[in-house]
Amino acid sequence: MTSTTTSITPESAALAAADRRRWFALAIVMTAAFMDLVDVTIVNIAIPSIQQDTGASFSSIQWITAGYALAFAAGLITGGRLGDIHGRKKLFLIGIAGFTLASALCGFAANPEMLVASRILQGAMAAMMVPQVLSIVHATFPAHERGKVFGLFGAVVGLGAVSGPLLGALLTEWNLFGLEWRPIFLINLPVGVAGLILGTKFITESKAPKALKLDLVGVVLVTLGLLMLLYPLTRGRELGWPLWGYLSMAGSVLVFGVLIAYERMKAARDGSPLIELSLFKVKSFAAGIAVQATFGVGLGIFFLVWTLYMQMGLGWSALRAGLTGVPFSIAVSVAAGLSVQKLVPRFGRKVLQAGALTMAAGLLLYIWEAGRYGLDIAPWQMALPLVVMGLGMGLIVAPLTDAVLSEVPKEHSGSASGLINTVQQMGNALGLGLVSVVFFGSIGDDLAPPRLGQAFVDGFQHSLWYVAGVLGVIFLVMFALPARAVRQGEGGVVEAELLDLPRQREPAA
Repeated sequence: MTSTTTSITPESAALAAADRRRWFALAIVMTAAFMDLVDVTIVNIAIPSIQQDTGASFSSIQWITAGYALAFAAGLITGGRLGDIHGRKKLFLIGIAGFTLASALCGFAANPEMLVASRILQGAMAAMMVPQVLSIVHATFPAHERGKVFGLFGAVVGLGAVSGPLLGALLTEWNLFGLEWRPIFLINLPVGVAGLILGTKFITESKAPKALKLDLVGVVLVTLGLLMLLYPLTRGRELGWPLWGYLSMAGSVLVFGVLIAYERMKAARDGSPLIELSLFKVKSFAAGIAVQATFGVGLGIFFLVWTLYMQMGLGWSALRAGLTGVPFSIAVSVAAGLSVQKLVPRFGRKVLQAGALTMAAGLLLYIWEAGRYGLDIAPWQMALPLVVMGLGMGLIVAPLTDAVLSEVPKEHSGSASGLINTVQQMGNALGLGLVSVVFFGSIGDDLAPPRLGQAFVDGFQHSLWYVAGVLGVIFLVMFALPARAVRQGEGGVVEAELLDLPRQREPAA
């Protein structure tokens, strides 16, 4: 009987060490992505506590959420390009350090104005950090391993959607060290510091072989146009709808016109515009962008109003409201898996349209239940409309990106995916701004406490009619999507779809 011995060569030892390093790197970037996802969902559930503790006005409440979404949207594409040019590891570490600092500023905010400013900074730093995550994965893992990695990423997205509201509710209810809502931000500090230290050690630096140039003028014009539109929407009701507000909103149209003209010039000059306008010649892409933006508006309205309705209208605790949202999150995850794996390959676009109608049906059921049970409604009575809504949303969010990108040329798939993410976040910010009109505008001012609860119930029903109308528009626009999403192979649309995974948020409660 002979025995064989395997000698460990320096080359094999180096390969084993590299293999361990990349899995450590994966854990680090996934943790950062999870932190970002949770941070969006965790804040909504604590908003009533923030409002009660700081005396924030309703417009400040809107900006605590909308400011983050706006800064994140405005910086997404630029953050990705900075990583391509200067190094993804470097930008990731800058992003996670800035995100951690902004979280500390949020946690120790002395007044609503400081909290809003810190949230805007937090969104801007997330825009530096998040685009690097999957770029680092692509640079670190060979093609045959990416399927497993992206499967893990999908699980992280689902876990973030479910755990965010519950974690926010628990941290608010526990009132750790008498800090009330502040731990929802301060919890990011140890995670961020650990990510910064370990990321420095384990993440390998990478750059794009041919990186596009920055379009800072485009970023400034997009941000300015959105601010000119959103600020009057959020403050207009409180200020009595002054003339300057209407002039500002009208001026935003001119700014967007200047943006389009500049982007055309930029494309002709050096081929690196912020927005690739030629993509809009593809009918399915143009329709898909409209769907993403409109869907973002609807979700922005619903999730903020839903939180205010449960906690400030019905008087529920943060924990009770957070647990009420669990059936919705589970339904989204289940339907998302079914739609991608089973339904879309067989039925194509009809699945997305069925999702829009299903979600609208859930909203109508919710409107009916809110009216029937009023202030006495129980969480178990909300479960049915929330499950129906969640199933509808799951049928839309998972396959939508693939449908939008299916007819986009391969060379533009990265730009198109980034634009989809950006537009969705901008739509979300616009929806949060519109809450001032569709919700607060319907409940009136200076309501006595006995009437406040019923006013919030009525405002909730009123707002849901708007969201149902948005879904009706989405259903019609979806006819312009391709009947079947055609995948163009690795490196093309498939990768563009995967790159969109972290941004398919499912905000809850």
